[in-house]
Amino acid sequence: MQTPIIRVGDVAFPRFQAPDLDVMETFLETFGMTRAARTDDALFMRGTDADHHVHVTHRGDPAFLGLAFAATRDDLDILAEATGRPVERLDEPGGGDVVRLHDPDGRAVDVVAGIEPVPPVAIREHAPLNTGARRSRVDALQRVPTGASQVKRFGHAAIKTTSLATTAAWYASTLGLLASDDVFLASPEEPFGRFMRCDRGDLPADHHTLLVIETGEVKLGHCAWEVADFDDLMAGHDHLTAAAAQHYWGIGRHVLGGQVFDYWKDPIGFTVEHWTDSDLLTASTPAGSHPIFDSLNQWGPAPPPDLDF
Repeated sequence: MQTPIIRVGDVAFPRFQAPDLDVMETFLETFGMTRAARTDDALFMRGTDADHHVHVTHRGDPAFLGLAFAATRDDLDILAEATGRPVERLDEPGGGDVVRLHDPDGRAVDVVAGIEPVPPVAIREHAPLNTGARRSRVDALQRVPTGASQVKRFGHAAIKTTSLATTAAWYASTLGLLASDDVFLASPEEPFGRFMRCDRGDLPADHHTLLVIETGEVKLGHCAWEVADFDDLMAGHDHLTAAAAQHYWGIGRHVLGGQVFDYWKDPIGFTVEHWTDSDLLTASTPAGSHPIFDSLNQWGPAPPPDLDF
């Protein structure tokens, strides 16, 4: 296997474009984020973790602009030398440095380092779960506060491509992403989707940071944020429903990745996901291969007819 140029540590945030930042901020607050910063032309929203922001919206016509991945400052120098792209200062709230790339589909990929962290926000804790095998909640009442989910961090994105082989190979060779699972329709030798994760060696990583799907078009599938826990996801579902947000799919539990999921549409029509309880893999875990219809969800509603991944 080819040695990658660098190995990113995680995905950092997506960039979108929307005509009305007020509408986007209201939705994202209902979704479970809070404002980190706002300028005349851009909105930066954070979660409860120390990341300065986990969602960026620039003012303009509705669009998905690209993804940012987190690396070290030394990685940026290595990447700049290998790609011929400069290391630049990020002239936006949180600061930091960036190497600006494009993947084979022309999608913007920012590799960032040194963005100023912010103090974490304390999350509302829930009492432990009692199960048939382990009854650990004694003399403690399970009371789940109502309100928005507590978004912790940006977790993954699904992107559509005209060539799985070309696009997945670029993310592997440039950013060091590893294959976790392929999905196929007819034959394992002809996959049309690949779940990819960060290579952290012996440290665990989410089952997927990126899902690359060959669909014949270049488009965003969805972006996904981790929330505090299962009860938090359920409370957030009710909160979004009460706000008349557009629900898309869920609540269910995926097979590949294992996470509990809940999908919604944002004000400009993109699919956004709450998730919790992901499978974690180290770098030594081999890749799998699965028929697509055996890989969607273990429980929960069937996918919508217009499933947009």
